[in-house]
Amino acid sequence: MLHIKGRQGSTQGFYSVTFILLGVCCLLMACHEKAARELTEADRSAFGEYVNQMDSTLTGVWFDRMGVFQDADSVFAILSREVPRNGLDTAAFLIPQIANDFEIVHKLAFDSVGVSINELLPRLDANLTKAYIRYATGQRFGFMRPRIFNRLDPKVGNPETFARVFDYEVAAPDTTEAAKKVKESDRVSYLIESAPNTYIYKALLNEMDKTTDAERRHQIAVNMERCRWQIPHPKPNQRQILVNIPAQHLWALGGDTVLDMRICCGAFPTKTPLLNSEISYLQVNPEWIIPHNIIKTEVLHHAGDSAYFARNRYTITDKSTGEVVNVADASAETLRSGNLRISQKGGVGNSLGRIVFRFPNNFSIYLHDTNNRGAFQRDRRTLSHGCVRVQKPFELACYLLPDVDEWTRESIRISMDIPPVTERGRTWLRQHADAERPYRLISYHGVSPHVPLYIIYYTAFPNPKTGTIEFWPDVYGFDKVISKELKWISAESSNR
Repeated sequence: MLHIKGRQGSTQGFYSVTFILLGVCCLLMACHEKAARELTEADRSAFGEYVNQMDSTLTGVWFDRMGVFQDADSVFAILSREVPRNGLDTAAFLIPQIANDFEIVHKLAFDSVGVSINELLPRLDANLTKAYIRYATGQRFGFMRPRIFNRLDPKVGNPETFARVFDYEVAAPDTTEAAKKVKESDRVSYLIESAPNTYIYKALLNEMDKTTDAERRHQIAVNMERCRWQIPHPKPNQRQILVNIPAQHLWALGGDTVLDMRICCGAFPTKTPLLNSEISYLQVNPEWIIPHNIIKTEVLHHAGDSAYFARNRYTITDKSTGEVVNVADASAETLRSGNLRISQKGGVGNSLGRIVFRFPNNFSIYLHDTNNRGAFQRDRRTLSHGCVRVQKPFELACYLLPDVDEWTRESIRISMDIPPVTERGRTWLRQHADAERPYRLISYHGVSPHVPLYIIYYTAFPNPKTGTIEFWPDVYGFDKVISKELKWISAESSNR
């Protein structure tokens, strides 16, 4: 039996072959538990036969002339347990080869398998190092680059560019830290701590532990990959709003309370982007400034149609002067030019409904009410131009403004044409029965402190109310993209 010893006995030199293979591993990365065994005197005598055969310079990351370091077995035990537990292919992390070589070393079976110690130890050293760096780096940064999502959809009218749907700057995988840690005394703890520390990852890992169906395990593994990316992730016990696109659902969280509702999100050609922001204010009875891409795709062919513009309460203004432009004078060419603004008056029939929830973002999207309430009864609710329509807008406003007085809430109700619930509100309504609609008791209200918003995409996700993992359809096909990118390391992909 080969001696296993602590890191303190390590020499400073490294066998050249191991260094070369380690270097190759670092370049390529850009593109059971056996108890520690101490030798008896007889074991030491047996190993001495092989020590005499060893090259005098033969030392490595995981061994020296006295034997394999104790933490090498610990690292291998972690890898052999956690790699399959994460739904990853053990062969992609060289686990079978490492296990075979460890067995030869521990049994001193070099002669019986026809391999010399000078050949096997450097190979074991290089493979364990490569597996360590590959796993630690992948767990910390992800095994794929999510920027690929911004290369999926060519922009309408400009196929040379692509629509951005993943609005994060993600740190590229960096093997440097893992390559440094592999030679340090805390390398075992570094490997353990490489696992994502998000509650979503932990919930998915627990679900993986009790799931045997291959297709379901693969779906869980794909969603676990999302937890590895270096982006802001939802935090437990935080006041926040989660919008999960595949679930077509919104949860507003705070303490022990959970407000949940259906949403309508972007259609496949006009996907709702994935982002993190903070809701800063709400606007009641908003005017809708129609985005230019919607003008080109939906309004342009109605140029000159006064009835269409009147029916939809659209107004055309000159951007440079602010003057109203007669519908008859606004040709398709001038509408296409981008020099004119088309807006829809706030109130009944407005496409944004009666209230909008604003947050900074690069897409001019927001959460909003809708004048098409029937859409929430559909099973498939991917039908917007990218904004998120919410089923319970007044309740969401109350969630965002928990400390306002009752009259402020009543003012929002009345302005949204919701029946008042206080005597003061009913009195006000009687006194202003002949006033022009919409009532504008309140138009804007700040949200302070701002409430974090996460628009996410998980097809396997712990329900914020129950904690149970729920599975949802891959409405935008993003799971397929991840599955393809992870094919080289996915256990279930390799078995398909």
